[in-house]
Amino acid sequence: MITLEEYVQDNETSPFGRWFSNLNAQAALKVSTALLRLELGNTSNIKWFDGLGEYRINWGPGYRVYLVQEGKHLIILFGGGDKSTQKTDIKQAKALIAEFRSRKKTERPRR
Repeated sequence: MITLEEYVQDNETSPFGRWFSNLNAQAALKVSTALLRLELGNTSNIKWFDGLGEYRINWGPGYRVYLVQEGKHLIILFGGGDKSTQKTDIKQAKALIAEFRSRKKTERPRR
């Protein structure tokens, strides 16, 4: 089993949640199904590059979900998009991942 978490920025917003909330019902169902598959350990639709994962959903405009894996059982969701916005979405996800890693370095470990 894999745990999925949405990345939450300092201003308490989730880029993934913002994107997901704007999907129509049918697209949201397809993305939700993909996330369930991820939670069950099916990572076969993820293409990895530069430390970034792009989960490809072969439906409609070609939805994508951008993520990183932390350890064996945790995936952090950074955003989504479709084939038409892919280049911009990848740049944004990379910036968010850099922000995530920077914050992670400066946070004190929990006791």
